[in-house]
Amino acid sequence: QVQLVESGGGAVQAGDSLRLSCAASGRTSNAFVMGWFRQAPGKEREFVAVVSRGGSNTYYLDSIKGRFGISRDNAKNTVYLQMNSLKPEDTAVYYCAAANTIRLVTTPREYSYWGQGTQVTVSS
Repeated sequence: QVQLVESGGGAVQAGDSLRLSCAASGRTSNAFVMGWFRQAPGKEREFVAVVSRGGSNTYYLDSIKGRFGISRDNAKNTVYLQMNSLKPEDTAVYYCAAANTIRLVTTPREYSYWGQGTQVTVSS
C-alpha cells in the first residue's frame, strides 16, 4: 500500500508559478513510476507528466511541455511538479498517482494509488 498526499496548490494569476508536492508513505516510492494528472470541472481526468522510478526519464502532455517540470527525491519519498507561466486553462484539481511498473504510463487505469488532489486556480 502507498498513501499519497498532495500539497502546494492555490489561486494565482496568469504567468505565475506554483510547485506541487506529493509525499508518499507506505511502500518506498522508488518502487513506483509516479505521475501527475489533472481534472477540470466537467472534464475527464487528464495526464500531465510522469517520471521514472529513478527520476532520470520523464514524459509530458504536449500542451505543458516547456512550462512544467516533474522531478522526484526518493530520499524524501516526494515527487514535485514545478508549474511555470501558468494559464487559466491550467485550472484544475491536480492529482499525484503511483504505478507499479517500469513503463512511463499515461492513462489513469494504469495507476494503482492516488492522492486526494490539490486545487490550482489560475485567473487572467
